[in-house]
Amino acid sequence: MISKGYQSILGALYGQAVGDAMGMPSELWPQRQVQTFFGWIDNFLPGPAENFAASEFVAGEFTDDTQQAIALMDALIAADGAVEPERIAANIIAWAEGVDAFNKNILGPSSKAALRAILSGRSIDSLGANGITNGAAMRVAPLGCLLPSGNREAFIHAVRLSCSPTHQSDIAVAGAAAIAWAVSRAVEGADWPCIKAELPGVAEQAQLERVTTFSPLLSRRLDWGFELAARLRGLGDAAVVAELYRTLGAGMDTIESVPTALALVDCAQGDPRRCAVLAANLGGDTDTIGAMATAVCGALRGADALPAEWRERIRKVNGVDFESYARALSALRFRG
Repeated sequence: MISKGYQSILGALYGQAVGDAMGMPSELWPQRQVQTFFGWIDNFLPGPAENFAASEFVAGEFTDDTQQAIALMDALIAADGAVEPERIAANIIAWAEGVDAFNKNILGPSSKAALRAILSGRSIDSLGANGITNGAAMRVAPLGCLLPSGNREAFIHAVRLSCSPTHQSDIAVAGAAAIAWAVSRAVEGADWPCIKAELPGVAEQAQLERVTTFSPLLSRRLDWGFELAARLRGLGDAAVVAELYRTLGAGMDTIESVPTALALVDCAQGDPRRCAVLAANLGGDTDTIGAMATAVCGALRGADALPAEWRERIRKVNGVDFESYARALSALRFRG
């Protein structure tokens, strides 16, 4: 018998990949440029030659967001569920070297600097409070699939360890904790209104535990995002993405992208199909915001809420067996 937890985990993994691949063609373009070039994205498209960040990608191919999530997932499974920063770093570096990410426009600025420091011989502990961008939050969904939420302090500690190879700042850890918590609670069967109510407290606890920047509180931005999402209910999808883009922002910084991703979950009411489409048309960091938001929606609704043809395209194009990964994560999470 396939457990509900397995379906939720599989949904998170496919949601991550679908949101990433759907948002790939419009990555890092202003919203107006997305509208002018594409009209409205509602399916997988190849990266256009005009987009330097996406021009080499085919339709349905996911980007570094999901590739790093797989590197994290491989590290978690190899360590029998333990979160080992050195193993995570080694996996991410191996992936980066394998796709020539240091020389291509693939790695984000924080990840590139941190990984180069590790390659030069620096220890992870010596890196300091690097990275306020979303490179840790974008890959953290598999950890949310694995970790139970019963001990919040232990949960945040594990998230912090997973972030540490590339992002150690308070805001980056808080953003990753929020995404991981949303996925974890969905796997546990919590509904979205309950999860939404918990997220600001989780983010604030993670951010204030080790203050390293002068970032605004993520918890306040989450509240703001959910208030905005409530006002947008009943509006058309184009109006929804326009207001989120103009008000919360769609940049690579955690303080913009994580609140916007979680507001998209709310606007889509947990529907991963609608969420992926909304994110792809948002503009800005579409692939990363799509990966985070649709992972949460996939965990909420399960893999079957994503069209079968979308899941098949993801499998065919990327050659990743997410079913096997979901079984492995499920076995680790629910072992007796």
